[in-house]
Amino acid sequence: MAGARLKYRHLGRTSSHRQALLRNLVTSLFTHESIATTYPKAKEAQKLAEKLITLGKKNTEASRRRALSIFFTPHELLPKLFGPLRERYADRPGGYTRVLRIEPLKSDQAPSAILELVDGPKDMRFAMTARTIATWRMAGRPINEMTERNIEKVTRYRQKGEQELEEMVKRMSHIEIKERNDAVTQPWMKPRDPRVKDGDKK
Repeated sequence: MAGARLKYRHLGRTSSHRQALLRNLVTSLFTHESIATTYPKAKEAQKLAEKLITLGKKNTEASRRRALSIFFTPHELLPKLFGPLRERYADRPGGYTRVLRIEPLKSDQAPSAILELVDGPKDMRFAMTARTIATWRMAGRPINEMTERNIEKVTRYRQKGEQELEEMVKRMSHIEIKERNDAVTQPWMKPRDPRVKDGDKK
């Protein structure tokens, strides 16, 4: 239609299918606190996840009924939403989730991302900041301005944030980071010999 604007990503699905997909994604997110999916799906699920945490902070009967209608397993996740998560984000004004771009996970090379709850046990930025601090300390180098800003971000609203960061830095100091080489083992990544036709055996 002429002049129409895209208000949201349709994700190539009907309205009912799209809603079911997003409900499934946020149910998995609140269960595991971190999920990997395509980037468009992660951005759309992020909106719904932020609304759910806002409902948890309100902690009213109406907000409980609304959250009940979204989760696929409400009997497991409602106590978590209105309990530990509500306490975790009590002082945070917003930004309860984070989307991190990653390498494509599937052979179709679709843009992929990690959707996670911030300040949780699987906070990727928290772990990456701790790894950076550990690397620079072992090298005897001072922490730069960007790392200092990241330290402030990951500890600002986290309970005992500085203490937990130091513990993570100590653990990271004993972890050896190796170069990723699993991509070359994937069959779809191997170069195809143009001289061999489909169905021919070597």
